[in-house]
Amino acid sequence: MSYNLPAMFMNPLLDHLNAPQLAAVTLPPAHALILAGAGSGKTRVLTTRIAWLISTGQVSPPGLLAVTFTNKAAKEMQTRLASMLPINVRGMWIGTFHGLCNRLLRAHYRDAGLPQLFQILDSADQQASVKRLLKSLNVDDEKFPPRELCHFINAQREQGMRAAAVEAYDDWARKRIGLYEAYEAQCQREGVVDFAELLLRSYELLERNEPLRRHYQERFRHVLVDEFQDTNKLQYRWLKLLAGGGAHLFCVGDDDQSIYAFRGADVGNMGDFEREFKVANMIRLEQNYRSHGNILDAANAIIKNNPQRLGKNLWTEAGSGEPIRIYESYSDGDEARWIVEEVKALQRDGHTRAEIALLYRSNAQSRALEHALFNAGLPYRVYGGLRFFERAEIKHALAYLRLIANTDDDTAFARVVNFPARGIGARSLENLQDAARAANSSLHSAIPQVFGAGGAKLAAFAQLIVTLRDAAHLPLPELVDHVLELSGLRSHYQNEKEGQERLDNLDELINAAASFVAEEGTPNQDGEITGEFGNDLSSFLAHASLEAGEHQAGEGDDALQLMTVHSAKGLEFNVVFISGLEDGLFPHENSLSETRDGKSGLEEERRLMYVAVTRARQRLYLSFAQTRMLHGQTRYNLPSRFLDEVPQELVKWLTPRAGKGGFAASTTTTYAATPRRSESAGSAFRIGQSVMHTKFGLGVIVNAEGGGTDARVQVNFGHAGMKWLALSVAKLEAA
Repeated sequence: MSYNLPAMFMNPLLDHLNAPQLAAVTLPPAHALILAGAGSGKTRVLTTRIAWLISTGQVSPPGLLAVTFTNKAAKEMQTRLASMLPINVRGMWIGTFHGLCNRLLRAHYRDAGLPQLFQILDSADQQASVKRLLKSLNVDDEKFPPRELCHFINAQREQGMRAAAVEAYDDWARKRIGLYEAYEAQCQREGVVDFAELLLRSYELLERNEPLRRHYQERFRHVLVDEFQDTNKLQYRWLKLLAGGGAHLFCVGDDDQSIYAFRGADVGNMGDFEREFKVANMIRLEQNYRSHGNILDAANAIIKNNPQRLGKNLWTEAGSGEPIRIYESYSDGDEARWIVEEVKALQRDGHTRAEIALLYRSNAQSRALEHALFNAGLPYRVYGGLRFFERAEIKHALAYLRLIANTDDDTAFARVVNFPARGIGARSLENLQDAARAANSSLHSAIPQVFGAGGAKLAAFAQLIVTLRDAAHLPLPELVDHVLELSGLRSHYQNEKEGQERLDNLDELINAAASFVAEEGTPNQDGEITGEFGNDLSSFLAHASLEAGEHQAGEGDDALQLMTVHSAKGLEFNVVFISGLEDGLFPHENSLSETRDGKSGLEEERRLMYVAVTRARQRLYLSFAQTRMLHGQTRYNLPSRFLDEVPQELVKWLTPRAGKGGFAASTTTTYAATPRRSESAGSAFRIGQSVMHTKFGLGVIVNAEGGGTDARVQVNFGHAGMKWLALSVAKLEAA
C-alpha cells in the first residue's frame, strides 16, 4: 500500500504520525485490519482515527462504537479523545465488551427478559452461586467442584451455546449439562447475570430482534476494535452482527501477541476477518518506539519461526543499543543469586528498581527469586499476583505442616479442617468450638467431645493428622510431599480445570523445603546437611512466615517488578530479565505436544517469548540453569529452543557457551560459577574442583559459602545428586 497522501490531509490531529499511522488514521470508510506491532503506537492510531472521523464530519459521536478489553484501556482512550476534541466523551459508546453489552441490556432489559435492576455476578459471586445450587440439589461438590463447573459453563457460553445446545457424550457430561441448565434457571429466577452471560444475552437479543438489530446497525456506521487478536468466537460473532448492516470494521491487533488461548482467545479471528469481509486495507505498523534495535531483531528472529502468521518486521530509529546478555547458571538457586547481583550492579549504575522487571513463565518460579531477594534485602513487588508464601494453596499446605508440629494451632486447624472438603459443616464446627471453649482446650483436643455424624467426620480428620505426624521422621522435602498427597490437596487441584498452576506451586514448596534444608540444616556424620525433623520443620515454618511478611514493597516504593510473562503484556521496562529459559519450562512442557483446533501449542509459547522480549527498552537478559529442582529432586534440563533462535551476532555471553553446534546439538555443558564468599570457604577447595567423598564418591564443587568452622561447599555427585557438605565434618579430599 502507498502512504503518499494529498495535502488536504494536513490537520493538527495528524501531527506526529508516521506514514503508516497516517495512512491508517485517514483511510476512507471501509473495512480495515491494522497489524500493530509491539510499541508501534496502536492506541494513538485508534484514538486519532476516532477523532479524525468525527472532526471531518464522517460520523457523529453517537454513531461510533469502540471496544477494547480493559477498563483502563477504555479510560485512556476517552481521556485522549477529550484532549483532542471539544466533545463530551462520556456519552460515547467506548468501553469493554462486557461494559458495552451491559449498557445495551440496561437499555432493552424487557426485550432481553431481565428485570430493570438486574445485578452482575463477578467471578467470586458466580462461584458462590454455583455452590448454593449444588447444595440445593444435594450434589457432591467434590465430584462437581464449583470452580470447575463455572469454567465449563463459561466456556460453553463463550462458544455461544446454551445448555440445550451442548452435546452429552456420557452420563458425567449429561450431569454437567443438567447443572448448567439448572444454573441458568437459578440466575433467571434471581435476576442476575454473570460476565459470560452479558455477552451471550446481548448477542441473542440482537440476533432474534430484527428491528433492534437494524437500529444499531444503522446507528453505528463505524465499529473500532482494540486488541483484536484477543477476541473469542462469540465476541467476533457479536462484532459481525453489528457490522451486518454495512458498518465499517476497523480492527487493530497483533497476531504475534496472541497469548490467551487458555481464556478462549482465537487468533484465527484475524484471518477469518480478512477473508470473510474481503479486507482490502491491511496496514502494518512496524516502527517501534520502545526498544533498541538488537532487542527488536531478536524478537523478529524468534517469531518468524511461527508459520501461521500474517507477518511484519519491527524496526526502530533508536539505534542497535546494547547486545542481549545470556547467562548460564548451574542451578535455579545460582540463577536467582546471579540476578540479584546483577540488579545490585544496575542500581550502582543509576537504574531504579522500578524500571527493572524479572519475568518468568509460571508463578511457581517466583519462589527462588523471592528467596534470593529476601536474603539480599531487596524490596520487590509481585505484579498481578501474590507472593509465593501468600498463595492460598501454599497456606493450606503450611497449615497441615503446622498441625504436625503443633496440633493445638487453632488457626491452622480452622483453615484445613474442611479443606479439601470432607463434609464437616458449619454446625459441627460450632459444636467443636463450644466444646473447646468449655474445656479450655484447643479445637483438636476437643474433638472427642463432639458426637454424631459431625463428630465422626472430625475424628477422621484427627486421625489424618495422626497419620501425618507418624511420617515426621521423613526428611523435610519428603514429608512435605507426603502431606500434599495424604491431605488430598494434590488430588483436589488435579480435579480443577485450571489447577495446574496451583499444583506447580505445591511442587515448588517441596523445592523450597529441599533448599531450606541445604542452606539451613545441620550436618550429619557424613557431613551431609540434612538436620533432624523437629528442627527442620519448625525452622522451615518460621522461615516461611518471615519470607511471607517481609520485603513486599509498599505502593509507590522503588521496588523490583516480578511477574509472569502473561502479566507483563502491555507493560515496558528499561531492563528485563527473562529467567528459566529451559525446554519444558519455557516453552512449557505441555506445549511440546499440545494442539488447539489444529494450532500448535508451541506457536503460542513462541508468541509468549516474543511478548517477553519486547517488554525491554534498553537492556535484555536471558538466563537458564543446567539443573532445577522438581519435586525436591534435581532435574537436568536442556536450554530453551528459543535461545537457539536468537542470532548470535546480537548476543553477549556472560558464561562460556555450551558446545559448538548450537543448543540442540549440545551434549555437554560448561559451568562458570560466580563465586560468592568462596575465598573463605576453605583454602584447600575451589569452585570447579573435582573431589572425592567416602560415601558419595566422585563429585565437582559447584558452590561455596561461609568460613572457618562454618565453611561449606555444594558438590554435584552425579547419581548421588547435589549435596551441601560442612567442611568441618565431611570426609572430602581433592580428586
